[in-house]
Amino acid sequence: MAETHLQGVEISATQFLEIWRHYDTDGNGFIEGKELQNFIQELQQARKKAGLELSDKMKAFVEEYGQNSDAKIGIVELAQILPTEENFLLFFRQQLKSSEEFMQTWRRYDTDHSGYIETDELKNFLKDLLKKANKPYEDSKLEEYTQTMLRMFDSNNDGKLGLTEMARLLPVQENFLLKFQGVKMCGKEFNKAFELYDKDGSGYIDENELDALLKDLCEKDKKELDINNISTYKKSIMALSDGGKLYRTELALVLCADEN
Repeated sequence: MAETHLQGVEISATQFLEIWRHYDTDGNGFIEGKELQNFIQELQQARKKAGLELSDKMKAFVEEYGQNSDAKIGIVELAQILPTEENFLLFFRQQLKSSEEFMQTWRRYDTDHSGYIETDELKNFLKDLLKKANKPYEDSKLEEYTQTMLRMFDSNNDGKLGLTEMARLLPVQENFLLKFQGVKMCGKEFNKAFELYDKDGSGYIDENELDALLKDLCEKDKKELDINNISTYKKSIMALSDGGKLYRTELALVLCADEN
């Protein structure tokens, strides 16, 4: 199935999703290591079989990742090289230029501060992006995009998207939330940390208190976090804040592990 999709001149959003799932065998949201090498090999074979040349983007991709056994790609990187019909993933990508902008967008659509974007909120988010890009669309298309997005990013199938799930719309390199995956704390630890840095007990953390927290995290986890990137981390996290006040629930989205 995946091979025939790879031979396609144009791939639909649904076929793209099937290809993604076929190669992300462990379902961790990345195609990496052996998965990535399999994908590259099969992509080359499928194109050859169909009598199609590799596109320039595919060639550059093979060159960059073909020999790199440590490399990993996210859904955005895959969307960049496959000839997807209306490449709606890249279109969202163009509308969300940075982690900071992504966080501000999240803040706008998680209207009930639940820490999730539910189906209706997701639909509004997609509708506004389509409007912003002056893209005409039919309601059926909007519905299809919403469902495809859910199927792509809703890793625990609860019908809503968490911040980390949704952040897969960002390229791996720019997805600062990935950096925090390795330093997430359980609820108890997180609450303790929050109280420690909320020195004045105001119930929220301001920019300076966040700065101190991030510096300590960088010291503790040099492998995951780079102290030179503190200002970028800080800007992106503060984009979740309410007028400079970062409440517990918002910071928990970045630092607290989901406890299902």
